[in-house]
Amino acid sequence: MDKELKEKFVVLWKKYFPNAELPITFQYSDDTMGVEKEKTVEGHRCVIAQLLKVRRGESVYMQEECVNCRGGKRYLGFSQSMFQGFECFLSHDEKGEGERYKRTPELVTECMKQLPFIPVKKNIIFKRWDRISEEDTPQGVIFFATPDVISGLFTLANFNSAAPDAVITPFGAGCASIVYYPYREELNGTKRSVLGLFDPSARKFVKGDILTFSIPFSKFAEMIDEMEESFLITDSWSKITGRMGIKNQIE
Repeated sequence: MDKELKEKFVVLWKKYFPNAELPITFQYSDDTMGVEKEKTVEGHRCVIAQLLKVRRGESVYMQEECVNCRGGKRYLGFSQSMFQGFECFLSHDEKGEGERYKRTPELVTECMKQLPFIPVKKNIIFKRWDRISEEDTPQGVIFFATPDVISGLFTLANFNSAAPDAVITPFGAGCASIVYYPYREELNGTKRSVLGLFDPSARKFVKGDILTFSIPFSKFAEMIDEMEESFLITDSWSKITGRMGIKNQIE
């Protein structure tokens, strides 16, 4: 990770997004990069909940056994398939029981066919932006952000693109929107940003005014370099800067 790029973003972030939470990064590696392993716990635990400590500044790495959410294993790339009965879990079974996020199990099956397996390495490492070092090679940047911050990130992601879908909002779990989709965009070279955390099952682990905005790292590097020639230097944005949150948004 380029030290100058890292420091440049911190300065610009404080200038144009005062008091906003720093993003976290993820990278896949066969090395643990000298950070602590996420603890393995009994029972279901959402990846979004596991990342709260990273948002607070603690770096961790996860392996397959660290992810207790069965869907999370698939979306983080540690499993090539979903668990048996997932279609009914996401929709409903013959008794009418299930999450009801899709009308029928058949719709779930069709959705999953459009999610190719992503090749990953042994570990996924999460670090807050100010904790990354020159040895790190982030592959995605994840913001947990309020509407005003999302507005700035969304507009900046569109700044150098003529495409109407430079930012996408694909259906999926919270961890799919922050890791699976942005990582796939990075691998494919399409570099679209991902607006997410609409998953009701994951939303209970964040404050009510928080969504995520996740960016392939190669795209994010471009965005940093373009910040001071964008709308961020205009009077329109200065008015939004002036009303940005007074307190830290982390629960």
